[in-house]
This record gives sequence, structure tokens and C-alpha cells, in this order.
Amino acid sequence: MSKDLVKKLVIDSGALRVAARWQGKGVALLMYHSVSDNPNSQQDTLGGIAHSTLVFRGQMEVIAREFNPITIEDLFLFLKGQRDLPSRPVVVTFDDGYADNYHLASPILEQFGIPGVFYVTVDCVERQMPPWPAQLRFAFLTSGKTGWADPDQRRWSLATREDKIRAFERASEFCGKLSGSPQSDFIAHIYSDLAIEPVRNRPSLMMSWDQVRGLLRAGHTVGSHTMTHPNMAHVGEQDARREFLESKRCLERQLGEPAVHFSYPCPALQPHWREATVRLSREIGYKTAVTANGGLVRAHHEPLCLRRIRPTKQVAGLRWNLACTFAGRVV
Repeated sequence: MSKDLVKKLVIDSGALRVAARWQGKGVALLMYHSVSDNPNSQQDTLGGIAHSTLVFRGQMEVIAREFNPITIEDLFLFLKGQRDLPSRPVVVTFDDGYADNYHLASPILEQFGIPGVFYVTVDCVERQMPPWPAQLRFAFLTSGKTGWADPDQRRWSLATREDKIRAFERASEFCGKLSGSPQSDFIAHIYSDLAIEPVRNRPSLMMSWDQVRGLLRAGHTVGSHTMTHPNMAHVGEQDARREFLESKRCLERQLGEPAVHFSYPCPALQPHWREATVRLSREIGYKTAVTANGGLVRAHHEPLCLRRIRPTKQVAGLRWNLACTFAGRVV
């Protein structure tokens, strides 16, 4: 008997649902980025963060049928002790602000009655350029150069795709610590070193503000994913404050409503949040902030550093992982 069949039989038996009742109330926040009809076509920019449209639709069908989708506001009120939640509640979130969130993900969510949370990297929407990890990945994977020297003057081979990915990861360690103009300057220097033209918004990789507003009209929530996607735990307090505050102000200006939900970028380095950033986010006026740390959110957890779960790339895998997670099993 195959492992997949065994897992299906275990789920269908209801044993994991019974076990979940003994674990106490918890909420699963799923972390998505992109949905694409052909994810392989985006390997040079987005890498593995895109889910196929077919798989995403199947996963949302499972969530609507076997779990209970809720809003991020429902979760906040639960954490404040002001709202009870149904069993096995799930929040669906998206980071970055890719146009496919509007064109592909949102219609699927609406089909199944699932409210989404879309965290927008504000400068990327303003400039219509992807976040810096996609820009750097494109630079290294498409360059014809055979080598690159990092800012510490260590040489990196670019002879194979694997070499290029290692060099990209090294460059990301430097870029993740930068925000604003220094980040843009670093990226421009990389493109110059690698002798290629900068990545373009091809075609319409990022959402427009009209599309972001369309998500609100469809009943979804829009939050901040910073201005320029730095690792917030590795920039100075002044830069962190600017990323929190300017992105909030710009969203409120564009959307005409308070922006009170935040998502921490998780590029290259760990940790990607600290107690100081939690303090800053509270001071600036955010109600919730999500991280890339794994696990369920429990009633006693801090709303400004919430855990999330990375979904699998298969429908059955997500179904199994969610059922096990709610039952208290580590997967």
C-alpha cells in the first residue's frame, strides 16, 4: 500500500479530526506568493515560489470543503479574546504583490468563498519592478559572465546554474541588509558587474494600484510588505521605521482606508524579525504582523509576530500537512 493511500485513509477515518479537538484552538496561516499557469516559465525570476493554477485551485477547494477559512481580522479578534472561531480555521495570505494575485488567485478565492490577505511591497507596485530577490536572481541566472566578486572580494564561479544560484544566494546576504537607495544602488552595481540589462516588468509582473484596489472591492484584505523588501531584523532602526511607516502611509493614501496588517519579508538571513521590530510595528499602528516561522497560531500568541505555514506544491500534501498540524503532529 502506498504512503499516499495510507495518508488518505488516515484522513478519511476522521482520527486526525478527533485528535485536533484535544489540542485546543489554533489557526493555520498559509503563506503563498505567486500563482501561475506555467510556474516553470518564471524560474529565472521567481524560482520556486510560484504555485500552479491547477494546484492552487485544488488546495483552495480542500480548504473550503474540509477546513474553515477566516479573515485576518477574525484572527486578530480571536487573539484579543473578542471572537470565537470555528474548528480548524485557515487564513490564506500572499506576499509581494504579483499581478497573478489579482488575475488568477483572487478569482479562485472568490469561487470558493475564501477571503485572502495580500501583503504588498509598496515600492515594487509604485515602480512596477519585482522585489530585489527576483531582480538579483534574474541577473545571476541570465548573465553570460563566468565569475563574480562579492563586496568582500571573494570570487564566485558562474560556470553552471548551480554556481550561479550559490552566487545569487551570497549576493542576497548583502542585499537583504539594505533598504531604499542603498539597496537600489547595490542592485545596479550587480547588473553592471554582470553586464546585463535590468529585469523589466515582463509583462506586468507586479499589480497596479487599480488592481490592488480591486482586491479590496472583492472583499480581501491588503497589508504592507514594507517599501523595499529588506530583512527588517538586519537594517537599522531608522530604516526599519521608514519601511514600516512609509509603506503604511502610501497604502492608506492609495486605498483610502487604514493599513494595519503587516508581513515580514524573509530574504536570505535569519532572524527576519526581532523584539525591536515588534515594538516598532506596534508603535506605528499595526494590529497584526505575520512571519515565515512555522506552526499554528494559538490564543496566547503575540499578534505582531504570527507564525505561518508554507504550503506544499501538491493538493494531497497540503491536506495531509494541515490535518496533521491541527492534530498536533509535526510534519
